[in-house]
Amino acid sequence: MCGILAVLGCADDSQAKRVRVLELSRRLKHRGPDWSGLHQFGDCFLSHQRLAIIDPASGDQPLYNEDKSIIVTVNGEIYNHEELREKLPKHKFRTGSDCEVLAHLYEEHGEGFIDLLDGIFSFVLLDTRDNSFIAARDAIGVTPLYIGWGLDGSVWISSEMKGINDDCEHFEIFPPGHLFSSKEAAFKRWYNPPWYTESIPSTPFDPLTLRKAFEKAVIKRLMTDVPFGVLLSGGLDSSLVAAVTIRHLAETKAAKQWGPKLHSFCVGLEGSPDLKAGKEVADYLGTVHHEFHFTVQDGIDAIEDVIYHTETYDVTTIRASTPMFLMSRKIKALGVKMVISGEGSDEIFGGYLYFHKAPNKEEFHRETCRKIKALHQYDCLRANKATSAWGLEARVPFLDKEFINVAMSIDPESKMIQRDLGRIEKWVLRKAFDDEENPYLPKHILYRQKEQFSDGVGYSWIDGLKAHAEVHVTDRMMLNAKKIYPHNTPTTKEAYYYRMIFERFFPQNSAKLTVPGGPSVACSTAKAIEWDAQWSGNLDPSGRAALGVHESAYDHHPQKIPASISTGNGSATSKKQRIIEVATPSVTIKS
Repeated sequence: MCGILAVLGCADDSQAKRVRVLELSRRLKHRGPDWSGLHQFGDCFLSHQRLAIIDPASGDQPLYNEDKSIIVTVNGEIYNHEELREKLPKHKFRTGSDCEVLAHLYEEHGEGFIDLLDGIFSFVLLDTRDNSFIAARDAIGVTPLYIGWGLDGSVWISSEMKGINDDCEHFEIFPPGHLFSSKEAAFKRWYNPPWYTESIPSTPFDPLTLRKAFEKAVIKRLMTDVPFGVLLSGGLDSSLVAAVTIRHLAETKAAKQWGPKLHSFCVGLEGSPDLKAGKEVADYLGTVHHEFHFTVQDGIDAIEDVIYHTETYDVTTIRASTPMFLMSRKIKALGVKMVISGEGSDEIFGGYLYFHKAPNKEEFHRETCRKIKALHQYDCLRANKATSAWGLEARVPFLDKEFINVAMSIDPESKMIQRDLGRIEKWVLRKAFDDEENPYLPKHILYRQKEQFSDGVGYSWIDGLKAHAEVHVTDRMMLNAKKIYPHNTPTTKEAYYYRMIFERFFPQNSAKLTVPGGPSVACSTAKAIEWDAQWSGNLDPSGRAALGVHESAYDHHPQKIPASISTGNGSATSKKQRIIEVATPSVTIKS
């Protein structure tokens, strides 16, 4: 992932302003440590921090059309760029970058070219012929984007909030699947799939159709000119990503360039469910597996950095982002620049454990629609920003546009969890890859119970976070929470602790409005809490809050965790190392 920052129509086009734009762009350098670029045209500035994945030698940005009248700065990957180039025979390309095609497509199709793109992207395109611009974000919001407005009439667009929060009077999340045009000064939704209306589909479930759609989504994400790997927790989603990748890797350009061995990565506390399952799957598939261990104290020490980079105070996101943040640093240190991950499956197939209580197929389907629409504020944000903090790119095949269309057209009756029929969560996905003749995965992995990432890395991780917050947030502070934080008032000490840190980094009112709120159980939307009366008294985003469903569900009166677990006081933790323990085979990357 790269970092983009655009300042458009500002009142000041002086050298001092250029210096300020460069200063703000450097706040995004973690996203793109390989090169920096800035183009100024009058009162418009387009800057770019590059993470070079495709054409590292010549694909620096901003990018242009032939006469440089069209300028574009892009964060993303266009998987069908070669196909699109073939449809532009009259155009001359300067680089091999997958993103250069945007400038030429705009010349041919205007803003309508966005529908032709197969990939993930956030971009700003400046047309110097009439000094107009457009900006757009990919369908689901895999890439982050923010938009702000200055008092001088300027429009600011940035990959991360920290690029614009100090200079804009107001800023907000740029909505996924939308286009912003300077000519209309308004947003317009360009992504209009059938499922968006939440109407109930009726297509019968076809296992082979679903399997082929996912395999196609994974294969197109093997487009890379740099070393890559897969994140492998041993759960269903990451295991399927790894299994499909390893089946098709040999036939790719990446295998010819970097070798046919697939590297896999897993993180967890010592003895965690993910570490055990991840190793088992890696052994079965034959990957070169790298296992990273961290302690509760390691994670707590990283919380402030995690909140700064993820730009959220959402409890679920911070819990899950921290192990991913620590793992990403180690992955990048091994020379890997891109990983493929399993985000999005739970939203599409109703994989969260609270879906066990869905009252009917209509409510089940509507909840999956709500979850997909909100992904950009949760798992997409986590997967992108926790990895980009270290210049690592995460690709998510479950959120492929074509795959989503196939999966969301299935009659939701087939997705419903029906224990009497032996159907657990995500049954249709498991069934699609249940191949007796040529197994993708061992049966017990294929049918392993869902673990949310923050649970799977080790149950004591969340318990330790709660204990740490208990020490640093007093009962008196909680009594005044509504007065101190009237918007999205924290209802737990853990949430209050994260909120304090967030507002230290991002004190603006606009910043707090970018973070979602509302009650949740096991990652549900507020609407789904209505499915079970006892959930309203057990509001926690952990999967273990799904009482009566999770095998390790919370007791109604969970035992209090001693503060020494998280604070580092006492013999229980003082002897543990405060660095990440790494047990990994050596990595040889051939050039």
